[in-house]
Amino acid sequence: MKNTPPSDLDRHRGAQRSTWVSVLVNIGLSVLQLVVGLFAHSQALIADAIHSLSDLLSDFVVLIANRHSRQGPDADHPYGHLRYETVATLAIGGLLLAVGAGMLWNAVSALRDPSSIEAVHPIALAIALTALCSKELLFRYMLRVAKRLRSTMLAANAWHARSDAASSLVVSVGVMANLAGLPLGDPLAASIVGLMILRTGWKFAIGAFHDLTDKAVDQETEERIAKLLRETPGVEGIHQLRTRKLGDMIWVEVDLEMDGKLTISQGHEIAVAARARVMAEEPVLDVMTHFDPVTPKH
Repeated sequence: MKNTPPSDLDRHRGAQRSTWVSVLVNIGLSVLQLVVGLFAHSQALIADAIHSLSDLLSDFVVLIANRHSRQGPDADHPYGHLRYETVATLAIGGLLLAVGAGMLWNAVSALRDPSSIEAVHPIALAIALTALCSKELLFRYMLRVAKRLRSTMLAANAWHARSDAASSLVVSVGVMANLAGLPLGDPLAASIVGLMILRTGWKFAIGAFHDLTDKAVDQETEERIAKLLRETPGVEGIHQLRTRKLGDMIWVEVDLEMDGKLTISQGHEIAVAARARVMAEEPVLDVMTHFDPVTPKH
């Protein structure tokens, strides 16, 4: 079925493969940018190298979380370990906030003392453009994998790579401004990169925080789930629909209204059918149902 959620094994393998690709790309870029940034006296390129290093750290966070989240339920974790992914997303957000704040501080310090800004070597521009192309390609690859696996953790890591691509664009413009005789262009680009990282970090951190505090899924997803339940043969209506996230999966609780004259066995069969419909169409881990007897409207 087209909308069938990917299996745990598919999610694990896809996450491992895409994350290791990101690791290799970010190792190469961060080393190249840092060495050339120091040689070319480009604060913006060094800031971009640090951003690439933060990507590398987040990749390892994803690898560790992906390994632990695959573990099934146990005595201490009866609902499984899926929220390791949410914690990983929160960690990535916190990492971005810290990196962005540090970069912004250094850039502002340089802007306060323009006399300390050195001319940038032209090679910095070539490396900035190379990084821009590499990161944009990496983002497109990782986001495609995240959508196929329905993984918010991988999506967070992909958009982290996209923020790196955007920062490389800003760095390229800043280096060009410096080469054109505008020395403030380089530290100004570094400060913009810092702000971009702060924004991305806040977005992921607050999203993961809401998931950890059992915030309901978005209204569109909840409406789709409700529609699937109502359209199940034998279900007269629903109420008390509650949802919450467990990693990238959804936990659903709902009261199903059924004909009060049905036997327990008949009601159970209808509830099982409703549960199966939802889990086949949406990334739902389980549907806990309660049978409320009603008089059929017809």
